[in-house]
Amino acid sequence: MSLAEVRVEAAGGGDVGARLKDILERQRRDFIKMGPPSAELRRERLGRLKAALMDNKDAFLEAVSADFGHRSKHETLLTDFVVTVEGIKHMQKHLAKWMKPEKRPTAITYFPARNKILFQPLGVVGVISPWNYPIQLAFGPMAAAIAAGNRVMLKPSEYTPRTSELMAKVLGKAFDELEIAVATGGPEVGEPFSRLPFDHMLFTGATSIGRHVMRAAAENLVPVTLELGGKSPTIVDRNARLADAAGSIVQGKFLNAGQTCVAPDYVFVPDDKRKEFVDLLSAQVTKSYPTLKDNPDYTSVVNQRHYDRLRGLIADAKSKGATVVEVNPAKENFEQQPTHKIPPTIILDPTDDMKVMQDEIFGPILPIKTYRQLDEAIDYVNDHPRPLALYVFSDDKAAQDKVLTRTTSGGACVNETVMHVAQEDMPFGGVGPSGMGSYHGREGFMTFSHKKSVMVQPKLNGLKFMRPPYGKTIDRLLGFLLK
Repeated sequence: MSLAEVRVEAAGGGDVGARLKDILERQRRDFIKMGPPSAELRRERLGRLKAALMDNKDAFLEAVSADFGHRSKHETLLTDFVVTVEGIKHMQKHLAKWMKPEKRPTAITYFPARNKILFQPLGVVGVISPWNYPIQLAFGPMAAAIAAGNRVMLKPSEYTPRTSELMAKVLGKAFDELEIAVATGGPEVGEPFSRLPFDHMLFTGATSIGRHVMRAAAENLVPVTLELGGKSPTIVDRNARLADAAGSIVQGKFLNAGQTCVAPDYVFVPDDKRKEFVDLLSAQVTKSYPTLKDNPDYTSVVNQRHYDRLRGLIADAKSKGATVVEVNPAKENFEQQPTHKIPPTIILDPTDDMKVMQDEIFGPILPIKTYRQLDEAIDYVNDHPRPLALYVFSDDKAAQDKVLTRTTSGGACVNETVMHVAQEDMPFGGVGPSGMGSYHGREGFMTFSHKKSVMVQPKLNGLKFMRPPYGKTIDRLLGFLLK
């Protein structure tokens, strides 16, 4: 039975959970039968994963754009293709080194025994991926799981159905179902998928859904990596280069129309520099997107539901006293449009009773708050849930260190936004409500590996002197050890 039949069963009310569990059990049996794959086989599987993406590049570009209504081709190439391909190549290059046992020191008490860590594949890894970067956030975790020697079951988002169907098709051709299996569909598939007794599960998505996923995984004591989100703050110091800060913030915020889990969610600027900074933001938006409505570089909001949600955030902020600055360089009319584009929108004087300051925005809306002393911005960040990312713009090393050491976030950038995610040799993950665990590069390999502690005892075994019957020898030894 193919996974296409999972979708048919779901539509007809069949037992989707039983079908998914059958795939999991067959993958696990084959994994046990075949044993840990060699470095060569892992590289070959990673090569097939990369080829499945690159050999279907044009089809994926069309599918992603169609799912969004319009998605910038260059944004898809940069964020979904380049990041994914670089990550796969990094793993292919380094995984043999990562697989080598790691020596650990042995206490003198147990000399001449030797200690080592073996890195073993876990077995079957479940991946639940989101819609905002539908390729990167599916292929990236799969690549890490494969590098660690595992089998994979993937549940991509139903909000990007064309991309998910294409993913199922191309991966179905490139891999046996016992290596990678893709289950598409909505909650009727996602809910039983999250309840499967995987050896590890990775979920990327909203914090609210992450709670449900973790609760479902707990039924089978499945360890989870949760890549969530939150309101990632940006702090612009008095010593920052304002024009450069504005350029990076515009790029990081309006990339993918703000539909990025590490996008700057709100910005703190010194109160006496707000007007200058807002003018620089507007100028940078105008330079980057001189038109919006038919501009191929400016991406749409993914669907009507999110479009209505974002328009509601703007209306709520305006009704509660905020100043709304819509940056629409060509003065285009967005009342009637074939897609769901929203112009870059700046919210001035936001307050915490506004919805735009309560939940992750995930759209092209940027609130600007002000401060007199840097401590005010730091205190505000610390009074709110720990974010997935934090950005600080300053050329003052003391200010940089103050923000970085006195705040806690999943990751951070200094004088940049977003691009820390593309650094393959650094872990990517959240903290607290923004997630738990991490992956990318070696951290991904470690996440999806079991670190088995092994003690090797040679023929000369000093521990036999610690066995009963006890006497003067053990007394002298204990006296020495307890000094």
